[in-house]
Amino acid sequence: MGKDTGFLEFGRSLPPVRPPQERVQDFKEHYERFGDQASSQAARCMDCGVPFCNSGCPLGNRIPEFNDAVYRGAYEEAFHVLRRTNNFPEFTGRICPAPCEASCVLGINSESVTIEHIEKEIADVAWERGWVTPRLPVHRSGLSVAVVGSGPAGLAAADELNQLGHRVKVFERDSRPGGLLTYGIPDYKLNKELVAKRIKLLEEEGVVFQCDTHVGQDIQLEELQESFDAVLLALGSKTPRDIPAPGRTLDGVHFAMDFLSQNNQLVSGEPLSGAPIDAKGKTVLVIGGGDTGSDCIGTAIRQGATSVIQATIGEQPPLHRATDNPWPQWPNTLRTSSSHEEGCERLWGMSIAKIHADADGRLSHVTMDHVKEENTDGAWTFVPTGKQSTIACDLVLLAIGFAHPEHEGLLHRSEVTLDPRGNIKTQGFQTNRPGVFAAGDARRGQSLVVWAIAEGRRVASAIDQWLQQQPSNAV
Repeated sequence: MGKDTGFLEFGRSLPPVRPPQERVQDFKEHYERFGDQASSQAARCMDCGVPFCNSGCPLGNRIPEFNDAVYRGAYEEAFHVLRRTNNFPEFTGRICPAPCEASCVLGINSESVTIEHIEKEIADVAWERGWVTPRLPVHRSGLSVAVVGSGPAGLAAADELNQLGHRVKVFERDSRPGGLLTYGIPDYKLNKELVAKRIKLLEEEGVVFQCDTHVGQDIQLEELQESFDAVLLALGSKTPRDIPAPGRTLDGVHFAMDFLSQNNQLVSGEPLSGAPIDAKGKTVLVIGGGDTGSDCIGTAIRQGATSVIQATIGEQPPLHRATDNPWPQWPNTLRTSSSHEEGCERLWGMSIAKIHADADGRLSHVTMDHVKEENTDGAWTFVPTGKQSTIACDLVLLAIGFAHPEHEGLLHRSEVTLDPRGNIKTQGFQTNRPGVFAAGDARRGQSLVVWAIAEGRRVASAIDQWLQQQPSNAV
């Protein structure tokens, strides 16, 4: 433990952030470096007898250990502690909602340690000082694994499998690897140069990437099984949830991820996939209150939207924990993202009833039902109160989550068994097809990037064990 009275001496603070009026002019990251402030923030860690933050982190990061090292200024030590459990701290330090912080014991009666930004500082220092270098496998097994999908689960699995000595080839249908990291998360939250640097490092370590290849169309699963000793399906959960409201098919109503992906293509200079979705000069209505909805707000503002409105079906959470929401439960409190700070009207307890067009057939306004949450026969549902509101808008973005992986193509043709929710059904990460595994959102449903990385690490271990058990594949 670094400073035994640190949590009494220092209050919680965040790194400097670029002013809203400045950052909305570009897509550069909005948080600046923590710098020397990281030491005092790490000193707040109490090195608890039972570090709940470790179990709160899906990766099991050894948080008190790297906090102590940062407090002492031993960043290289902190980096090696972090690298043992986290393949990509430069990602999670930027885009993780930090369940570790919700588990921090300080949260019982104070504010938790700023774990996420300390992690980001460790990763950034490590890259700057040249500690992130290619790690070549000690031996090669002579076995090979095909990874379908290059999102965080696929990348983590590829990294682990390669370090275990197996030859790994990653198939990606988009033009660049990274999946959600490259095409879903805005650049102002995750600089794509970081993703490109990590991909380059994986290539230097021996991982092969084949982009613009749609498995299920350009190549079939059966062909991969013939060419590789094992196959991992890390497809993500890309089927967006939709709404049945009248007027849904009007021009100007789009899924959030189509909007975000296209904007990332614009920022990177790639050709657009599909007709342009532009928020410039428009009143934008974002449906959904999660991270994706927040990303739509920030992106629309940067594109030059006249105004942005966010409508959420749930009631407005309280500013502080309710008595029936004690630590260590996830705090159901109001969260204000950087995008909200940039200018957004927030509406609560709203559900789309109908989408309307003007006389020329163009999107003009939306009728919203006011709803309340009720427990009916043991199930919570949203029930209309009888009150409605009308919202004028030119663009509607649906950010209400994802249902399951895409079924058409690969999953349909290969007859991989699905669970009742439409995700890939597995036993010990293996599907109904021997030698074919699944991990990440495609297996467990839409979740966090940190969970995807954790799944990638665990499925790599499962694949390695399976390969060693095959009679003709002695490793």
